[in-house]
Amino acid sequence: MNVLVTGGAGYIGSVVVEELVRARHSAIVLDDLSSGHRDAVPPLAYLVKGSIGDPESLGQAFQAKSIDCVIHLAAKSGVAESMARPDLYEQVNVTQGTFLLDTMRAHGVTDLVFSSSAAVYDPSAPMPLTESSPLRPSNPYGETKLRFERILEERAATGGIRYVALRYFNVAGASIDRGEDHRGETHLIPLLLDAARGAREPVPIYGSDYPTRDGTAIRDYIHVVDVAEAHVRAIRYLADGGENRALNLGAGQGVSVREVIAAVETVTGRRVPTVPAPRRQGDPPALIASSDAARRVLGWSPQFEGLNVILETAWGWRVRHPEGYKE
Repeated sequence: MNVLVTGGAGYIGSVVVEELVRARHSAIVLDDLSSGHRDAVPPLAYLVKGSIGDPESLGQAFQAKSIDCVIHLAAKSGVAESMARPDLYEQVNVTQGTFLLDTMRAHGVTDLVFSSSAAVYDPSAPMPLTESSPLRPSNPYGETKLRFERILEERAATGGIRYVALRYFNVAGASIDRGEDHRGETHLIPLLLDAARGAREPVPIYGSDYPTRDGTAIRDYIHVVDVAEAHVRAIRYLADGGENRALNLGAGQGVSVREVIAAVETVTGRRVPTVPAPRRQGDPPALIASSDAARRVLGWSPQFEGLNVILETAWGWRVRHPEGYKE
């Protein structure tokens, strides 16, 4: 199939494109490179530099080939930033996302795999979270992801679109060639790895008084290649006539911030300098997934199981690419 991947030069997007190419699909990438990297795009993919909010760039991407399916990852994704700039998140994640849907309709494209988030759930709900758990985001980032899911539901009800919304939990790790390299990094694992190799100051640990087993926040970590494989399975699921639905992607195990630090020290063999910091507004105490539905519906299961395995791949990529991507 010919698959358009918005945000395909980003961390997750580039690995999704890598898996698409490996599965012999044709990948067209649309990315404005504001947070992604040209060098992260696999050589066999076709890159259009531009935003989903730009009609000219979108037109170029849709005209590159006859598109069969869209994988939509282009978004703003920082919880803290969303608290400070909710208007920006509304503009990019909802308004521009709706423009993408309008463009799909204009080109007769109906199938969409959407990069959603665990942030759509009520963090006070019992863990692990299932797709039927209450939906009540605790930050504007999650609110915009849920609002876009609602738009997909509305359009699907009229037959205008067919979709799978993949609700990621915490994505980490690396493939052989592609890893995590954000400008102004905020994700815990790459911060800890860089601190372990002496490339940054001590890492702030936001909150030590959560109602968890050691007082730090608990998250469910899933390997980026496993997430990418789920996308490939999702486009095939839609092509085979699958139903519109949302699916969780996680490992089903919660790991605290202190446990992640200890695991990083074990994997790297180095001490990780940290510093206590206040909780960040909008951060829930715990998020743990049940991915039973994804296993059943997509025939998917994580191949990189266990936090240490995930960290080993992330550390290996960082050692091989100490400065990240060149461009």
